[in-house]
Amino acid sequence: ARAEPSPALAEPDAARPEPAGAAPSRRAFQPHAVRTARDAVTATALYLRWLGYGDIRRADQRPVHGIGLAARGLLAQVDPTVRPAAPRDVECLWLTAMTESADCVYFSLAGYSDAARACADSLGVPLFVLDLAGVPQPVNDPADTLNTDGAPETGRRARRG
Repeated sequence: ARAEPSPALAEPDAARPEPAGAAPSRRAFQPHAVRTARDAVTATALYLRWLGYGDIRRADQRPVHGIGLAARGLLAQVDPTVRPAAPRDVECLWLTAMTESADCVYFSLAGYSDAARACADSLGVPLFVLDLAGVPQPVNDPADTLNTDGAPETGRRARRG
């Protein structure tokens, strides 16, 4: 049996939040509870869409741990495992993003080792912890900035007129 695509990866409709670039003009994020790895991917895709990224899909290259998502100008890694992400995980995501001339962001259910956080800070990789309610919590300054400002203009979906 073929799995149906996640509703979070489908095109947005009028009921979904449309970020305008500045946090005060965005509606509140509507989380998706996380019970399975698929839920973690769905919650992340909804959050990326809320930030303003369009055309969210599975990434062409599979990460060593977790699930890869891609949007215009962005690679995201969702790690639904129970082990904290390691520096190698962050470095591999960053290197893959560099080869595709894209930004990157990492979402983890279990958090990050201290070394992974230091690595992400030195590379400018936003880190989020995805709680079981499906709300991404920024872990470092790049994540705070992304959460506040939303997708840069290069990652925003085209506005339909």
